[in-house]
Amino acid sequence: MARRAFLRYAGAGAAVAGLVVVQGCNARNDEPMPGGDDEGGGSSERTDLGSGDLGILNYAYALEQLEAAFYVKVADSWYTGITDMEKQYLSDIRDHEVSHREFFKKALGDNAIIGLTPNFSAIDFSSRASVLATAKAFEDLGVTAYDGVGYQLTNAGYLTVAGKIVSVEARHAAIISELLTPGSFVSAAQVDANGLNISRTPKEVVAIANAFLTTKISAKSL
Repeated sequence: MARRAFLRYAGAGAAVAGLVVVQGCNARNDEPMPGGDDEGGGSSERTDLGSGDLGILNYAYALEQLEAAFYVKVADSWYTGITDMEKQYLSDIRDHEVSHREFFKKALGDNAIIGLTPNFSAIDFSSRASVLATAKAFEDLGVTAYDGVGYQLTNAGYLTVAGKIVSVEARHAAIISELLTPGSFVSAAQVDANGLNISRTPKEVVAIANAFLTTKISAKSL
């Protein structure tokens, strides 16, 4: 999906942005809050994502920042032995994630959390195995994160946009899985016995995300 196509289907962005302003009373707390081991990253202070619908939007914005930063770095210096097809796939995913990030940033306006600083020191960007394994982890994390909080959204406009974005994230997860293990389809780690995608709570997601962030986040109010 091209950037312009995403911006068309998320064209509800203007309406969403208006709603965000109206509901600004639920925005995040600008003050850093003490962290806890249950959210990963030790006891360092972290950025509170907030509560309610705006907290969920900032939660999504934080994850999109992380994913976008990862794919931008991947594309800045391709791993050894990358094929033209893989370059195209990863470039497309980068563009999607940047679009998602910018969409949430614009929609949230003054209610958006700060720009987060990633920590990718554990990733070997010259290695295909390392890059694709991390990409799979991030895409699966994103899908399970959206699935884990979507039901909490009270605004139908927010839910519609979140549903459109998570469907794109699921497509990313599928193609990365195919690159790693051709013909793998889906595993038991992604879909449960009832044919439903696995979901994670904000606490579980943040604990994983914080391992890749210098700027830690907290979802304790979600």
